[in-house]
Amino acid sequence: MAGRLALVGSGEYLPVLSDVEDWLFAGNERIYVQLATAAAPEGDGSLARWHDLGRQAAERLGAEQVIVDIRTREDAMDARWVPLIERAGLIYLSGGNPTFLAKILRDTPAWEAIRRTWLRGAGLAGCSAGAMVMGGSIQHFRRPGAAPVEGLGVVPDARILPHFDRYTRWLPDMALRPFVSHGGTVLGIDEDTALVGEDPGETGPWSFSVRGRQDAYVVTRDGAHSVRDGIDLVVHA
Repeated sequence: MAGRLALVGSGEYLPVLSDVEDWLFAGNERIYVQLATAAAPEGDGSLARWHDLGRQAAERLGAEQVIVDIRTREDAMDARWVPLIERAGLIYLSGGNPTFLAKILRDTPAWEAIRRTWLRGAGLAGCSAGAMVMGGSIQHFRRPGAAPVEGLGVVPDARILPHFDRYTRWLPDMALRPFVSHGGTVLGIDEDTALVGEDPGETGPWSFSVRGRQDAYVVTRDGAHSVRDGIDLVVHA
């Protein structure tokens, strides 16, 4: 069975979501593999900050931090990362630029190792940009009417909007309508909040529940509808 899965609106590596990270290990060896790839365009300082936050998170959880320092597509093609990824009890993709992250990882040994290790039972999580790439497509925040970019397809029918509470403060509900014009399920996930699910085996789609400080939503043409009581999603496991 595939490992547990979390789509996180914000709050990776912070105490507010430590319980979610702990749950994602699901009894696996506490090897915490972390990729800050989405922040690579921001430079060394940003990557160092993410790596330090990841170290603190691993220490709180009694886990070994393993940094997979992929910054370019050439890095992602390098097979030296594969054995490090395959040790994981939990793999976490943190925030930054989602289209950059998808471009770097798509069809590479690194991404195949991530998927393979998750399918063997390791937890998998993405926060902000890391959550957005899990969908079948990635929506442009600043150009919501533009055609989406291909995601990595873990949740193939979904487009994921993290920081949803902040985004909806920037723009009125009318601005959300272009997000739903391309079909599929649009998920809004508030900050410090996660949608979490686990493999049901042969019983059908995955059932996701909300954990964290706020809420998550299905966004439709007539507004955003809370999924506090849960939602079923197709997962490409």
